Amino acid sequence: MDPINDIRPFEGIRVLDITHVLAAPFATYQLAVFGADVIKIENPHEPEQTRIDGSDPELSADNIGTHFIIQNGGKRSFTLDLKTEEGREILRRLVPGADVLVENFRPGALKALGLGYEDLRKLNPRLIYASMSAFGQDGPRGGQTGYDQVIQAVSGLMMVNGTADMVPMKVGTPAVDYSTGAMGAFALAAALFQRERTGLGQYIDLSMLDTALMLMGAHLTNYSRSGKEPKAGGNRHEFATCGLYDTKDGKIQIAAINLRQQARLWKALGHPELVKASNAERRAGAAEELAILLPILMTRTAAEWEDWFQDHHIPAARVWTLPETLAHSQLETRDILHHYQDEPGIPGRITAPKAAFKLEHGGARIDRPPPRLGEHNEELLAELGYSAEEIAALRTAGAI
Repeated sequence: MDPINDIRPFEGIRVLDITHVLAAPFATYQLAVFGADVIKIENPHEPEQTRIDGSDPELSADNIGTHFIIQNGGKRSFTLDLKTEEGREILRRLVPGADVLVENFRPGALKALGLGYEDLRKLNPRLIYASMSAFGQDGPRGGQTGYDQVIQAVSGLMMVNGTADMVPMKVGTPAVDYSTGAMGAFALAAALFQRERTGLGQYIDLSMLDTALMLMGAHLTNYSRSGKEPKAGGNRHEFATCGLYDTKDGKIQIAAINLRQQARLWKALGHPELVKASNAERRAGAAEELAILLPILMTRTAAEWEDWFQDHHIPAARVWTLPETLAHSQLETRDILHHYQDEPGIPGRITAPKAAFKLEHGGARIDRPPPRLGEHNEELLAELGYSAEEIAALRTAGAI
């Protein structure tokens, strides 16, 4: 392979990852799989929560839980007790050689230790310092904390999810966490790109609530214009040609959203008289259309309808389970998953997602398994010039 074409986008970028749980570690993980040297800084006396979380009790007991594996592959682990002066001094020695620092502790916590952005930019004006929090660093709720489900509640997301008789309803995956992590990776990439032009680092204040409102964009904008509070719509849509419907043996999700697609659907089903020329007509005629569509859908299985709709270039799919999706040959053509196989500390096989896009060259790759707690302490301290005697003293003092 051409070595130039194998260079990943963030190779040569060093990230100090002082994060925990999911959203912020996922942001730094996205940089790691694209080549960044991510140093995960953890408290030696209180391991990261996700190290003990997940579906495998033995891995959790060994501080390498499945929830930790999800977003920590490719990183190096460095234990520092930042409440000690020795630990803080080590971090300060790391900063001049770093490009990015990401933290997601309670707003103001690192600043109180003399490790805020204004403190560390003096050591490295090119440093990009990102603080990720529940509500942001300032404002009436700036000092408050929260997790994914808390932000789902306060953002209004839970009030538009579910059905009319079962609301509020939490989204079944930590969507705000992962969205915040993805937004964080984008923010870091944007700041790094900007630094190429200006030579200057900067501070990023990223809020989970702000990210949730991005997810709520359609509801937010519609409400701002109409004044009508959005309601949970369940699996139905204002257009009859969109929604989740019963078939002979299961359910089919149809998404003939635009005018061309609804026209194609009705003509293919033998009902050209139901084709509408405007969305207003579609809303007005939804009940009539459903009275005709629902019996038709009961004549075939969900799998047969999925093939039929796709053959007619109409977006639709039967409802799949996760095992079915993972077993489908489509994933063999993508580069989204990494399979750990008998890695140190992780016996057997376990799969984790890498990134949601492919690059023609220099794509996502995991170079090492998720690190054991403090696995790279000696390696990193040696890089900073600490002697074996000094490292032993730090360990005795409980700073690492």
